[in-house]
Amino acid sequence: MRILLIEDDEALRAVLVPVLEKAGFGCDSAVDGASGLALLLQNPYDAAVVDRMLPALSGLELVRAARGKGCTVPVLMLTALGRVEDRVEGLGAGADDYLVKPFDNRELIARLQALGRRPAHTLESALLRFGDVSLDAAALTLTGPAGTARLSKNENALLEALLRRAGQLVSREVLFCAVWGAEDFVEEGNLDSYIHFVRRRLRTVGSRAAIRTVRGMGYCLETGGDAP
Repeated sequence: MRILLIEDDEALRAVLVPVLEKAGFGCDSAVDGASGLALLLQNPYDAAVVDRMLPALSGLELVRAARGKGCTVPVLMLTALGRVEDRVEGLGAGADDYLVKPFDNRELIARLQALGRRPAHTLESALLRFGDVSLDAAALTLTGPAGTARLSKNENALLEALLRRAGQLVSREVLFCAVWGAEDFVEEGNLDSYIHFVRRRLRTVGSRAAIRTVRGMGYCLETGGDAP
């Protein structure tokens, strides 16, 4: 299972990430609601662990926004608020389960495993199509009229972020977050390099899809034509 942990408490995050990885989960993390929502909407996670009290966007606002955009990833909400009313509010916002702090890590793992046994939602969302090209995000393969190409992890994450918002401007900030996460320091030029790599992959599979540059703002995946 691939898990997204959205938690602003650095100490708790430092504990939970290795706990989840030791239990066999792949784990990405975000430190605020805005970057967490961007990751949640652009990657095929099996579940998300979301703190209720987050900067930029609260856990409740995050889950409501994700559900409003059609995201069906199961959400386990963490909170220090244990009243029945608080749990009802969290579940009403779209969370699938609720765990009150402090909690035993074994219970967290058990609840995530239970969420993972629910009917799978990621198989369809991992296969993305646009124009004459398709991306199998789980297998890291890109297919077009001229054949199939294997992508690197970063190429896959970048193209997936663009495909999920095909025809729309995707900001550089969102793309950095999708490829390298919210916490990593990455040189600005790395994004431009990977845009070049992905354009080359699209040409390799014979696709007419083009990544248009919007100077100083971001990129947009479009059908036909040549990208600058």
